Amino acid sequence: MQNKITGRIWKLGDDIDTDVIFPGKYLPIIVAEEMAAHALEGYDPEFPKKIRIGDIIVAGKNFGCGSSREQAATCLKFAGIAVIIAKSYSRIFFRNAVNQGLPLLTSDLVDSVNEGDEISVDFPGGIIIYPSGQKKFPALPESVMDILREGGLIPAVRKSLKLA
Repeated sequence: MQNKITGRIWKLGDDIDTDVIFPGKYLPIIVAEEMAAHALEGYDPEFPKKIRIGDIIVAGKNFGCGSSREQAATCLKFAGIAVIIAKSYSRIFFRNAVNQGLPLLTSDLVDSVNEGDEISVDFPGGIIIYPSGQKKFPALPESVMDILREGGLIPAVRKSLKLA
């Protein structure tokens, strides 16, 4: 994970559930790169074709609600989403995203931006810079940052056990 991420945003609403993020009919897919081809297909069937590496999702409250399927976080990461910024998250989605190395920030940014805006996230500074201003965000715990820096929980554990 980089210390600063700049990207184009996709603005989503409240209650984006895991079935919208990764529809259940694709659960037999086990290859992450193939999962990415269906990211947010339940929201917009053309969405997977629109995503570019480094894009940022900005959403309302309760992002990732619904089932505990880890494929929801996996497909977004492998589709190229660099960070998700939402008002709140389902607890299990938050954990699955961290385990996959996908950073999630909590902010009400969705109320201040438009889809397609370019924003920057400065992790060490705890600041989101958007076209009409800046917002601070609550710092992620250092243990979470360590996992994100390594690209997910498995690479972090492998490194700590000197298996990498």
